[in-house]
Amino acid sequence: MQLYNTLTKTKERLIPRNNKELQMFVCGPTVYDYIHIGNARTFVFFDVVAKYLRSQNYEVDYIQNITDIDEKIIKRAQEAGREPLDWAKEYTEKFKEDMKGLGVDSPKYAPATKHIEQVIKQVKTLIDKGHAYLLENDGWYFDLSTFKDYGKLSGRTTQMADDAVTRIDENDKKRNKGDFCLWKFTEVRPQISKEVEPQQMTVIDGSGNANAPTRIINGEPTWNTELGWGRPGWHIEDTAITEHFFGPQYDIHGGGQDLIFPHHEAEITQQESASGKKPFVKYWMHSAFIVVNKDQKMSKSLGNFETVNELLKKYTKETLRFYLLSSYYRQPLEFSEKILKQSEAAINRLAEFVTKLDQIKVSDISTIQAVAQVVEILNKYLVETRGKFLEAMNNDFNTPEAFAAIFEMIRNINPLLAENKMSKKQAEEVLSFLKEINGITGIIPSEQQKIPVEVRELVEKREKLRQEKNYKESDKIRAQLHELGYGIEDTVYGPLVLRDH
Repeated sequence: MQLYNTLTKTKERLIPRNNKELQMFVCGPTVYDYIHIGNARTFVFFDVVAKYLRSQNYEVDYIQNITDIDEKIIKRAQEAGREPLDWAKEYTEKFKEDMKGLGVDSPKYAPATKHIEQVIKQVKTLIDKGHAYLLENDGWYFDLSTFKDYGKLSGRTTQMADDAVTRIDENDKKRNKGDFCLWKFTEVRPQISKEVEPQQMTVIDGSGNANAPTRIINGEPTWNTELGWGRPGWHIEDTAITEHFFGPQYDIHGGGQDLIFPHHEAEITQQESASGKKPFVKYWMHSAFIVVNKDQKMSKSLGNFETVNELLKKYTKETLRFYLLSSYYRQPLEFSEKILKQSEAAINRLAEFVTKLDQIKVSDISTIQAVAQVVEILNKYLVETRGKFLEAMNNDFNTPEAFAAIFEMIRNINPLLAENKMSKKQAEEVLSFLKEINGITGIIPSEQQKIPVEVRELVEKREKLRQEKNYKESDKIRAQLHELGYGIEDTVYGPLVLRDH
């Protein structure tokens, strides 16, 4: 199995650090709002990565963090007159609902606020080793001049790191302009908007619930620690979480390509400085953007996004998964209704194929019209398809090529179905294979679109006429379909039949 490693800029053979055991971490959402479909590309792709690796007998321990304390969360909650942790909890649940709606169920989730004790431990280690310094009335910062390998993932340098900051990292007193905040102080003012219940109050000293915030000050959650009243910086939560679960080194780290710099660069900087061990992560994998109008990145800041929550009201999870996996993960994926309709047509074709196989009742092929080579031919198709699917997935998880192999099999088997040359046993073999594939991809729906037999027959007749380039007669059938209340759109995966509004 080969995968592209962002760290080395090459495809490499996947060799786990410990036999067939794989530890994988993927950066999760900042839960201040609904996630958009661009975010979902990363989460669906790595869901498939985990499921495929498990299907190949790897023991995959897959963790995804949830950033539930952050500037964006605090700002959005304050605007709504809500407590930030309550706001984050609400959108954490909405995120999980979206993931369930998309069929993403492979990771274990690790919220940042449940790992404050681990954050403090790692910040203290960095201070003790001389990698962090204090800015009075601001916080603890990482000193980039102490880490000579900075930039090895992104190709940047400390002198190019002026955009390596978030709002909490802005301070003209920093030693280096790219230095980033590890622990942000909360200004303790006389007016405290909320004090947490006494049983939750604790100083991080090895006793009590160290992960519970001790105060809500001016709407901002804060922890009273040895480092001072404050909260984690953006980058530190991930390395604190992975060190806790995996140790100082592990196998695969994934995320969107926008996280390569500064976020993942900062993670390497923190963990390798804290442990003294290299590499922090053996393989780095990054999914490309979803783009709008072919060149503009989809993002909330640009306001050009579609939320998963809204799209799930219009499309099935199988359609959205197919769409998100229809392009090689390292290439930009265009967002448009046209492409979503093509994905819907592909899913309908898969469903129709499964339905045809389910409807075969004859158990003995000798009792139906058959040719002697049918069994051999079908076995050949299954072997070839499995081989092509595995080859595509083993080649850096090339899902579009894997899908192409499945649709090639459908094209090959459909004539056998049309000529009634398959037995129930053979159909079950194909269905078993598709079930195996679906356990990885999640693109095969359990139910076919409800379309009357009369309409289906007209669609098939029209498709045959189109293949014969008899467009005049095929247009007449389109008109007939319209009279019956159905429209039809031609896509690369075949006709998409829709009820007219």
